[in-house]
Amino acid sequence: VVFRRYLELMRKLQRTYMLEPAGSHGVWGLDDYQFLPFLWGSAQLIGHQEVQPASVLDKQVVDTFAPDYLYLECIQFINQVKTGPFFEHSPMLYDISNLPHWAKVNSGMLKMYTAEVLHKYPVMQHMLFGSLLPFRGT
Repeated sequence: VVFRRYLELMRKLQRTYMLEPAGSHGVWGLDDYQFLPFLWGSAQLIGHQEVQPASVLDKQVVDTFAPDYLYLECIQFINQVKTGPFFEHSPMLYDISNLPHWAKVNSGMLKMYTAEVLHKYPVMQHMLFGSLLPFRGT
């Protein structure tokens, strides 16, 4: 509930003030602003009987299930703020929609999160480490 409310607030600020993302990968990134909802959202959908990765291309499915699934909520937001064909403005997400099942999507998201976030010093230099998230230097 808290994370979803945080996303709602961030999206409202992004739309209201037309905020530009820092360090965006442009069309070759998942989303200009967030990554965790894709990681956690793909985990939510593992084993889902109705929604498959290709379902993100169906606006009706996205709008129906977005209130319950973070990944689809992200897709819904992208559909609201970007124009043109999905494969043009979000080619990486479009390619991911061709994967056979959510477990494959989630494992790829985890690898991407590790490479693009956890292994990036400019991002991790601001992380607070402690007993819940210890730092083990190499």
